[in-house]
Order: sequence, then C-alpha cells, then structure tokens
Amino acid sequence: MRTLYPPIAPYAEQRLAVDDLHTLQLQQCGNPDGIAVVFLHGGPGGGVVPEHRRFFDPQRWRVVLFDQRGCGRSTPLGEVHNNTTAHLVADIEAIRTQLGIARWAVFGGSWGSTLALAYAQAHPDRVTGLVLRGIFLGRPEELHWSHEADGGARMVFPEGWARYQAHIPPAERGHMIEAYWRRLDSDDAQVRQAAADAWNEWEDGSSTLVHDSAPPPPEDDAQAALAVARIEAHYFRHGCFLQPDQLLRDIGRIGHLPGTIVQGRYDMLCPAKAACELSQAWPEAKLEMVLAGHSAFDPAITDALVRATDALAATLQA
Repeated sequence: MRTLYPPIAPYAEQRLAVDDLHTLQLQQCGNPDGIAVVFLHGGPGGGVVPEHRRFFDPQRWRVVLFDQRGCGRSTPLGEVHNNTTAHLVADIEAIRTQLGIARWAVFGGSWGSTLALAYAQAHPDRVTGLVLRGIFLGRPEELHWSHEADGGARMVFPEGWARYQAHIPPAERGHMIEAYWRRLDSDDAQVRQAAADAWNEWEDGSSTLVHDSAPPPPEDDAQAALAVARIEAHYFRHGCFLQPDQLLRDIGRIGHLPGTIVQGRYDMLCPAKAACELSQAWPEAKLEMVLAGHSAFDPAITDALVRATDALAATLQA
C-alpha cells in the first residue's frame, strides 16, 4: 500500500485579505514549476496541517494550501460573518488569480469535497481535474445522519451519541444542530467552549474505522476547537448555503474533467451513499470504494489518494 510522501516544508507563505474582515493564510510546497493543485481542507471549520502536503509527489506538483475563512491561521479565527460557500468559492478564485495560475487541479475531502465540487462547477474552465474523498453533498439527509436524533450514526456509535446528546436538554433534542448553535453562539465563554468540546468529541470519535468507545482527548487548542464547532454548526444550520441537490444537479458542468472519488465503505460521517450517487451522476469519474472509515489517514484511504494524485499527474503531463 502507498503511504504519504515524506514531510515537506512550504517554499512560500503569504497572507491574502479577501475583504475588510477576512484574511487568509496561504502556503505553497513542492515544485514551483510543477502542476498546480489547490488543497481544500475539511470541516467546514478545520484547517491545514503539515500532513496535508504529503498526498502529492513534490517533484511533480505545485501544491497550494490555505486555511478557509475563520479557520486555522486565517483571521479572525472562528468568524462566521461573511462566511458562506459562495464566499469560499470566490476566495479560491482570488487565490488562483493572486498566484498567477491559469488552471489547477482540485483536491478535497469531506467538506473539502463539497467545496471542490461547488468551485469546479462555478469555474470549470479553471479546473484540470479533481481528486475527492469522503463525499459530502451538504444535503439535509446527510446532516441528519450524522448530527440529528433521527440519523443513523447514533445507532453505530451509541456511546459517543449518548455523550453528544447528554449535552442538550431533552426538550431541545429534536433539533440538535440548532441547540448546539445556540450554545456555540452564547455570550458566555464557558458555555461556548463546553458545547464545542462535546461537538468535536462526537465527530472525532466517529471518524476512523477502528473505533474506541472511550471519548477522545479534548483538543489542545481551545480556540481552534471552538472555531471548528462554531463554523460547522453555522454552515450546517444553513444547509451549507447550497440549493437543493445543487452539486448533483450541476455535475454536467464538470463531466469532461478527469476525476477520482475515494470513499471509505464504513464512513459514518459521510456515508457511502453520497459517493455512489455522485458516481452515478458523473460516470466519467473513477469511484474507488475502500475498506476504511472517514479519515484521510486511514491507511486504505491514504493509499488510494496518493495513487490518485500520482495518476492525475501522469494524465496531466501526458
């Protein structure tokens, strides 16, 4: 099985102000003269970590990574104003223009797959190909599956669900995302942080194939943990700022592009149904279903993603 490429440091880092409120943190690694690719991290609310640079052959790829609005080292951390899918799509274009890149490949997993599809469908003439993982189409059924009391994930991870649910009084459990948002948006810092810890514990404990029923340790960085939970809840309560079935409806705009879909068969946060529906709508893309959960660092998913970026590089260089 393929593993990640060796650790690599960025050769360039910069900040880009995209409006009067938000400034993004950008980095580039690999070969400055290589094939351009933009890496879109998950969440929404996550951020770039050093391991994300390692899915790409550094001799062949010019890798652009950035922390989305409110995420990671972008500022202000955790900010939800002027923070929608349309804003993020516009940011990706602003980065491409700023860096003088004519066209680039797009790599995204989980929420990153959502954003990758939204961007590629909005700007198909700027995209050379896509590598997607852990497909999330931002639909109500997917949000209910993972975060609401009528979803299926609670039946697979009952211990974790019990802890997630216990944070919300019984009277509010019919709308868990909204109940969490009220606490994540509270004026009380302790209320916000406690809700963030409970939210993140549920997601972190549900992301891997090998599952421990014990709660995962809390995040070391409390502010970053709050930003993840707050931005996720903000997006989820607004249906990810997408029109109904938008990403499947508009798939014809990218049908001509090479694509690979990597999906963990036992992904409990982004179930395989969405990946299969995307594959059916986009038969030109290759679907690789692997024995794994949600995490990009499950060995089978890492193997498939590294092979996919290598294959796309070979295609684009041919």
